[in-house]
Amino acid sequence: MTTPQFKVKQPKTEQDFERYHQLRFDVLRAPWQQPKGSEVDDLEGQSVHRMIVDENENVVAVGRFHKVSCFVAQIRFMAVSNEHQGLGLGRMMLDALEQQARLQGVELIELNARDVALEFYKSCGYQYVALAHLLYDEIQHHKMSKNLSPIENNCTQFLSDLKQVWHNTIPVSKHMLIHPASLQDNRFTVCANREANINLHNTMFAGSIYTLATLTGWGWVHMLLKLNELDGDIVLADADIRYHKPLHGQPLAITEEELTSGNIKVVNKGRKARVMVQVHVHDGDQVVATFNGKYVIIPNLGNV
Repeated sequence: MTTPQFKVKQPKTEQDFERYHQLRFDVLRAPWQQPKGSEVDDLEGQSVHRMIVDENENVVAVGRFHKVSCFVAQIRFMAVSNEHQGLGLGRMMLDALEQQARLQGVELIELNARDVALEFYKSCGYQYVALAHLLYDEIQHHKMSKNLSPIENNCTQFLSDLKQVWHNTIPVSKHMLIHPASLQDNRFTVCANREANINLHNTMFAGSIYTLATLTGWGWVHMLLKLNELDGDIVLADADIRYHKPLHGQPLAITEEELTSGNIKVVNKGRKARVMVQVHVHDGDQVVATFNGKYVIIPNLGNV
């Protein structure tokens, strides 16, 4: 008998989300005669969504988290289909959500567990906090939490040093609580504090989004210089940004190798380098702004 193959995916298409929400409804709402639509809430657009599918792309497990602050996230709507219970899919989903949370700088995960799930979450390292709400007058929930260990790699010190450079030399970065969250697999992730940057519409101020994206691109070029043992001053020569939709949740900026072009190694010859960097600003899984910046590296002739 062939062992089923499962993989974690991010739902992206309308069809993906239909199947994703259907499983959530079937497991978490239908058994209590709740109406269709009760399986979603107002935080869907601010959340990180994941689903597990089998080899035929059938959705067999779902879960999501949203950040409630720079460093704290809450997991909600964890569900495994009744036909696939006991196969380790709950732990597989939890591991995937926790890893994504770490990449976004989350240090503490919170959740409200049903009675039947208490032992499962305890086995996954979650600690009991307190009695929570009673759903539908019969499903008792319990608040639980888990401290996430940080991602440790050879870039850990670089991220710490970069944060100090930003906060010591660019005062607005400290006020915005901009901090480099992770650098892994040639992808650079930077977070900021939404509460320090909201506008009159209770969404993130457009100027703050621009600042976050600008510093993310600058930090990425700074990292490239360090990795190539080069030295130079980085300035933003030109940039544009497109705002796709308001940012309601906690901001997240991402860039990576595939979004970068230019030859920085000419710095070693005493020549200026021009590097184009695209940065995507996220609200949960959604890209809400796209920034394109041209950075110029001016060689430090005393060190080349």
